[in-house]
Amino acid sequence: MKQRHLAILFGISFAVLLVAIWVAHRAQQGSTSVAGTPVLPGLTAQLNALTEVRISGADGRHVTLLKGTHRWQVKQRGYPADSGKLRKLLIDLGNLKAVARKTRLAADYAALGVQSPSAAGASGVRIDLVSPAHTWSLIVGHSDGGSGAYVRRVGHKQSLLAAPLVMAEAKPAQWLSPIIIDLKHQQVRSIEERLARERPYRVTRAAPTDAQFRVLGIPPGRKLSSPGAADALASALSNLTLNNVRKAVTPPHGVSRSSAVFTTFTGLHVTVRGFQAVKKGPHYIELTVRAVGAKAAPLAAHLEARVRGWQYRIPGYRYRQIFQPLSGLLQPLAGHTGTVRKPAA
Repeated sequence: MKQRHLAILFGISFAVLLVAIWVAHRAQQGSTSVAGTPVLPGLTAQLNALTEVRISGADGRHVTLLKGTHRWQVKQRGYPADSGKLRKLLIDLGNLKAVARKTRLAADYAALGVQSPSAAGASGVRIDLVSPAHTWSLIVGHSDGGSGAYVRRVGHKQSLLAAPLVMAEAKPAQWLSPIIIDLKHQQVRSIEERLARERPYRVTRAAPTDAQFRVLGIPPGRKLSSPGAADALASALSNLTLNNVRKAVTPPHGVSRSSAVFTTFTGLHVTVRGFQAVKKGPHYIELTVRAVGAKAAPLAAHLEARVRGWQYRIPGYRYRQIFQPLSGLLQPLAGHTGTVRKPAA
């Protein structure tokens, strides 16, 4: 009888062990079977049909990108969007694949950053991709420290680790087309500077092959700090980028105003007007572009149409490079011991 009981107990134990192994295998299989599946099914085929992208983050931060007739725009500014940056975001989202399942418990979402961005202490962003036929909504949380991030589809409990790593800022300024103008050093023939509370002057050269610019308007008895002191001015509008943009407004009374006119060898004239409300306040510029002669007319018309009616906030060091005072190009006065401002590089 004892042997029979032992055999029964052994049989039961063996059956329980088999069931446990099967359950564990199924659990493991379930946790890994999601790997490689699209996080946003159907998105890749509809990328060209998207008409709107909305990104929202904590503290009410949000940006809306709208597809126009010719290009995307940042709705909050009415200004062209950075097409390269947007294209990368959409391609990354289309290629987004699950790596593994993570928590389904709402109480644990905050640890991964996949709670609703409107929740207190939220750190993730919500992305809504809108097409005429469908809307895909995703919350992107923390990076996993590598090439992936934690995500959760809006309306779904299951969170995922997914790759590639998706980067999406919820600030309008981060999505603006960054280039204002790109006037190369070798194109510039002359620059006329009229700065607030500074002596006006002009720099010029006869040919693009001239290594150095002549400086006109130097006071008697003063000399340049070096033969090429003014050369950096010619690069002031090279690959000039913005920090932000706004519709043109009349600067308030008391604002410091300056202007610089850049002329190219082809007859392009770019007038840059700058103004700064306070000494350490933001630096804004506005541009006017015209052509002298037919050669530069098409480019002038294109640039003027793009910059007309806008004021651009630019980094302070670029503002100082554009509006370089004459004193910064000259040797210090004899006996002067104060600090002389060097030309902006």
